[in-house]
Amino acid sequence: MDQFLGGTSFLDEISHDIPSANWGPIEWAADFDAMKAIGIDTVIIIRAGYKDRCTFDSHCLARYFPMRPAYLDLVDVFLDNAERCGMKLFFGTYDSGVFWHGGQPDKEVEINLAFTEEAHQRYGDRNAFAGWYISHEITAFNDGVMGLYERLARHLRDLKDLPILMSPYIRGSKISKRPTTPDEHRKQWEMVFSRLGGLVDITAFQDGQVEFGELAEYMQINSELARKHHLRCWSNVETFERGMPIRYLPIAWPNLRFKIATAAAAQVEKLITFEFSHFMSPNSMYASARNLYERYREWIEHA
Repeated sequence: MDQFLGGTSFLDEISHDIPSANWGPIEWAADFDAMKAIGIDTVIIIRAGYKDRCTFDSHCLARYFPMRPAYLDLVDVFLDNAERCGMKLFFGTYDSGVFWHGGQPDKEVEINLAFTEEAHQRYGDRNAFAGWYISHEITAFNDGVMGLYERLARHLRDLKDLPILMSPYIRGSKISKRPTTPDEHRKQWEMVFSRLGGLVDITAFQDGQVEFGELAEYMQINSELARKHHLRCWSNVETFERGMPIRYLPIAWPNLRFKIATAAAAQVEKLITFEFSHFMSPNSMYASARNLYERYREWIEHA
């Protein structure tokens, strides 16, 4: 098992909920170098498109929405750097931010079937293109969204038979006034994985929505259920602080070490960080992220 974050990072490519870094190809190349230096071998585009924004000029999405122009093909930039650094890249799907939340999962599927076909035609033959990421984040069983996952997973597999990743979240006390108890969480995810086992290959639960003292129990449940339903279990290690009055700041190093150790105890296979470039990079706009990189680098060098 990968005991370190060295492994995987999400790429929050169109700054959905965190500040834009305003990077171009030179800055992205430097960040890929920094990731490689601490052992990151896989990157995941967290969503290739969101609402009216996309990582490339998508003719498909323009048929559905008045899209903003994509002045830089970020997917191409990421693939170039992944290939240069010997990394794998997982391609994240499109999130309308509207239809699947609004009880229209079939419309969300329709758009994504066409969008991922377009992406496959553009990038599917690239050497670094090594997986799919279904970007629709869920916290519990929902029959309509299960249908979205099932149809989309089968379609992705038909386009290019590669590992398919999902990254759910726990409705914990840090984000909800009515948090899901461990027993409720187990029941919900038993139902989810009963539907998705064999379609989705990897699950990576986000680790930041519950209190530190609760995390081990939820991680054990996630790991047990994933193994039962033959999914590989990774952990999405959030490298930003939740529960702070300012959203979002890089996590304190002791808190990050605690979450890494908790994931190791739950025997997860691999760790992802959400996400390196903003919250852990030596190139980040945050000085505390640059310091976090140094503390982490020192730790892995002396471990």
